[in-house]
Amino acid sequence: MEASKVIHAIYNDDDVLMAAVKKVKAERFHIEEIYTPFPVHGLDKAMGLAPTRIAIASFMYGCVGLAVAVLMMDFIMIEDWPQNIGGKPSFSYLENMPAFVPIMFELTVFFAAHLMVITFYLRSRMWPFKKAENPDPRTTDDHFLMEIAIHGNEKELHDILSQTGAVEINVVDNTH
Repeated sequence: MEASKVIHAIYNDDDVLMAAVKKVKAERFHIEEIYTPFPVHGLDKAMGLAPTRIAIASFMYGCVGLAVAVLMMDFIMIEDWPQNIGGKPSFSYLENMPAFVPIMFELTVFFAAHLMVITFYLRSRMWPFKKAENPDPRTTDDHFLMEIAIHGNEKELHDILSQTGAVEINVVDNTH
């Protein structure tokens, strides 16, 4: 039963939180999660989180968008229904490519942006109608919460967290 308990340390300043994270990590405790009302610069590095690969995914999604744009315009404007627009020849894709650059750019950005958002939501497990996992509503306003699992070290954790400037420390049964 002890393994399902977590300790919640609440902070009211992001600088104090950052110092607390560094101290807790220096003491070799594993921080389960941190809830903040706004992004805290450097928090991911202080927690020792691996860098995200969403930029690589975005580049690949942009390449897919560019390929779709090229294939779509080649089929529509050259193969399926060639049109004489402003005297431009419609015999080959390469002759018309300068006119297609804006469409290529827009579809690259469209695919990268939309697929990146979908990937972020799926990776974060945030799908429609999902119940919020926020343990304390104050973290959406002006407080910061650090969650650490208790493994028979509640007193030691409580002492360290009280030294770091936590304004409130609670032990919670974590049964989600």
